[in-house]
Order: sequence, then structure tokens, then C-alpha cells
Amino acid sequence: MTKLSIFKQNDNLMTSGSIRKRIILFAVPIFIGQLFQQLYSTVDSLIVGNLIGKTALAAVSATGTITFLIIGFFFGFSMGAGIVVAREIGAQNKERISLAVHTTVAMGLFFSLAITAIGVIFSPVMLRLMGTPEEVLGEATAYLRIIFAGSTGLIMYNSFVGILQASGDSRHPLLYLICSSLLNIVLDIVFIAVFHMGVEGAALATIISQFTSMLLALSRLRKSDELIRLHISKIRFHFKTLKEIIRFGFPTAIQGSIIDIANILIQSYVNSFGADAMAGIGAYSKIEGFAFLPVISFSMAMSTYISQNFGANRKDRVDKGMKFGLLCTVISIEIIGAIAFIIAPYLIQLFNSNPEVVAFGVLRARICAPFFFLLGFSNVTSAVMRGLGKPMAPLIVMIVFWCAVRVIVFMTIGRVYHNILLTCWIYPITWGLSTVVYLILLKVYKRQGLF
Repeated sequence: MTKLSIFKQNDNLMTSGSIRKRIILFAVPIFIGQLFQQLYSTVDSLIVGNLIGKTALAAVSATGTITFLIIGFFFGFSMGAGIVVAREIGAQNKERISLAVHTTVAMGLFFSLAITAIGVIFSPVMLRLMGTPEEVLGEATAYLRIIFAGSTGLIMYNSFVGILQASGDSRHPLLYLICSSLLNIVLDIVFIAVFHMGVEGAALATIISQFTSMLLALSRLRKSDELIRLHISKIRFHFKTLKEIIRFGFPTAIQGSIIDIANILIQSYVNSFGADAMAGIGAYSKIEGFAFLPVISFSMAMSTYISQNFGANRKDRVDKGMKFGLLCTVISIEIIGAIAFIIAPYLIQLFNSNPEVVAFGVLRARICAPFFFLLGFSNVTSAVMRGLGKPMAPLIVMIVFWCAVRVIVFMTIGRVYHNILLTCWIYPITWGLSTVVYLILLKVYKRQGLF
């Protein structure tokens, strides 16, 4: 079988055919899959908040930023790996595709061991540094330690799915997420409502579900076509390929981690207002997670689409696809923002009906939701720039506006103005600042002939 015939057999390639159709057909399964993934995360909070209480809900909410910080660092590398795989697929280099696939898996195994050890050992230390109230600390520590103990399932799942999506396959990851999400809901009910295992039951349900989806994705890679097939005996670091993955992934990993560090500072500020604020704003975060799904979907779609077409030197398709992806993202997330603004009280009450909890959640929703279009534009433009081979640009933008500005505000204004409004307005303001800079950068790259 010739090299050309191998690539012609792959119907997932995004370097030919209708641009809109390719992007939509790739993004929709990701959206549905992320919807189910967000669903099982939200089910934890819904069941915990209603069956255990607001203190348990606050405990689960308090762990979110820490989890995103530690595991999110690896996700950045995973995105870098996906860009490298997608580029080699676009360039039709079978040997380098295989090296990228097996180096990605080796990297995932390394991070799994490191993150598990760090998370289990230092969970209580991290929670105390965030100023987690004593009434919440015990349950938060128990929940976080179990999540970190099972982090291998989540990390390796994302490694495997990153490879599948880089090849243009977003359908199989959707099926795996549906299976794991439904399993998580069933286990949540069994562990919490039947066996009364508390927050530990919610954490255990989550990691069992994640391991299930990981095994399904692994099985798919083992049976995939020769382009991305995983051979256990070939899993090792190929240092030239690893260098490329680091070049694309390290800026994204640092970007995500630094933003999460800023969010931990904000969470610490929220914690100072007590369990009601923690529970209410934690509930809002789950709602925002759903609103963010179109952004995640189109970011992943654009990263793969741009990388494959840039690797194939199809600049015409890069330009048209980028404009279409940005337009779809901004419109879809703003519609969701309008809906969230209107029905925010009813959504927050699903998690906990305590009036104080609902008030904090609604306040945050009604300040942030009208500006979701800025959030969407910034994130998808960041994905586009990584696909164009400019990973440092979004890193610098995010460090300055989504981290430095936020930290400076809370280290200065926050010390003299103790008001929950500060934690609400800081987000749309920094989203807007980054959007302005991204618009300027896109014009510069256009003049340079990148697209």
C-alpha cells in the first residue's frame, strides 16, 4: 500500500472538501461529548448539594481550581501533541505521525505518575493555602485526594482522545463520553443516595467513569488504521518529536496553569465570604461550564483544522475556516449567555435552594453572562494562533491580562475593597482587554501572510 493511498483512505482529513461541513461535523460531536462530560461533573454537585448539603457542595466547589491547575498543566501539553500529530497528518508523513502518537502516550504516562503523587500528598496543603474554611476542609481534602488518586484515567483518556481528534475523529470520543457520563450518574446515585458514602462517593464515581472512557479510547487506538495505531511496544520518548510537542504544548500548559493560579487567588477571595458564597459561585461555575461548551468545541475543531491545513500549506482554507469558526463561537456562546442571564435564579436553585447561596450565584451570572462573546473570541483565537505555529502569542496575552492584571487588582484594590463584586467584574474586564489585543495580532499575522 502506497503512502498516498493510505492517506486517501482517511475520510477524517480536513484539508479538502467543504470547509463549513468539515468544521461543523468535527465540532458537533465534541460539543455533545463535552456536554456529557460537563453533565457528570454537574451531577456530582447537584447530588452533593441536594442530598448532603451546602457545606459538602462548598467542599466540592473548593477543589475545582486546584484540579484545573494541576491536571490542566498536562492538558496544555496534550494540546501541543495534538497540533504536532495534526500537522504531520496534513503533511502526510506516516513515520513522524507514529513517533508523535507514541511520544504523546509516553508523556501521558509520565504526567499521570507525577500528578497522582503530587495531588495525593499535597491536597490538604493546597486547600489550606487557599484559605478553605475549617468547616469545609475535611470533606474537600477527602474529595480531592480521591480525584488525584484516580487522575491517570482522566490524563490518559485525554492523551488518547487528543490523538483521535488530531486525525479528525471526534465521533468515537463522543460515544466514550456518553458511556462514562451515564455510568457516573448511576454510580453517583448508588454511592451517595444508597450507600451514603458522602463526597468520597462522588469522587469515586467520577474516577471509575474516567477509567472506563480511558479504556474505551485505548481500545480504539489499538484498532485504528496504521496512521495513528498505538503499539504498546513502541511507547517511548522520541526526543526530537518531544521537543516539538514541548514547543507547542509548553506555552499552552504554562498559560493554563498561570490562569488557574490567578483563579486560585480569586477563589481564596471568594472563600473569605464563607460557605454560602463558595456554594453559590461554585454552582454558577457549573453553569458557566455548560456555556463554555461551544468554545471548547470550536477551539478543538479550529486547532485541528488550522494545524492540518497549515501543514498542507492550504492558506486559503486556513483564512476561511478561521473566520467561520470564530463567527460560530461568538454567536453560539452569546445566545447561551442571554439564556443564562434570564433563568439564572432557577439554575442556581437546582444545586441548593438556600436564599443566600442563590443570591451569590445569580449575582455572578448576571454580571458575567452578557460578556460571554468576549470569552469565546479570546479562547478560539488562542487555538487558531497555536495552529498557525504562534503558541507564544496567546501565552503572553493570557499571562498579562488573565493573570497579571487579575493578581494586581486583588493584591491592591482587593485589600481595601472587600466586596464580592470584585470577583465578578474582573472576568469580563480581562476578557475584553485580551480580545482587543487578539484583534490586533490577527491583523499583523494577516499582513505577514500566515493566512
